[in-house]
Amino acid sequence: MITIIAAIGKNNELGKNNDLIWHLPADLKRFKKITSSHTIIMGRNTFESIGKPLPNRKSVIITRNVSYQKMGCEIVHSLEAAIEMIKDEQKAFIIGGAQIYKEAMQKNLADQLDITLVDEDFDADVFFPKINLEKWTEVSREDFLADEKNKFNYSFIRYKKTI
Repeated sequence: MITIIAAIGKNNELGKNNDLIWHLPADLKRFKKITSSHTIIMGRNTFESIGKPLPNRKSVIITRNVSYQKMGCEIVHSLEAAIEMIKDEQKAFIIGGAQIYKEAMQKNLADQLDITLVDEDFDADVFFPKINLEKWTEVSREDFLADEKNKFNYSFIRYKKTI
């Protein structure tokens, strides 16, 4: 199963200047819990914004740069190559960025979406693709109010592919 996992603002905002535009510890904790012990697939910019391979996960980086190397990571040059690499795994996660999300959604590669919806408008320069509710069905939702650690109201939403 391939899951796209992302945190987005009310208008599908993802980030700005290759960085997150909010700090939501609950989302980071959930991301770690869900992706631990699995493969995470990301574009080079997403990897560079993280800065290192995440513990207890296999990192696959997609880049067009054929000489790009990062110790502790697998390097591929297309999303298809990444998908081929993980074809025998039970679970893998596409973690961004915007270009990788868009391609995965257009090519219908994911079985599930795990979305953290941050209930706020943000100034962003990259956006998550619009979720087509004819192709995706919401199967679970947990809503949370802002608190001392999490500055914004947010929801954890899981979608399953309908078609």
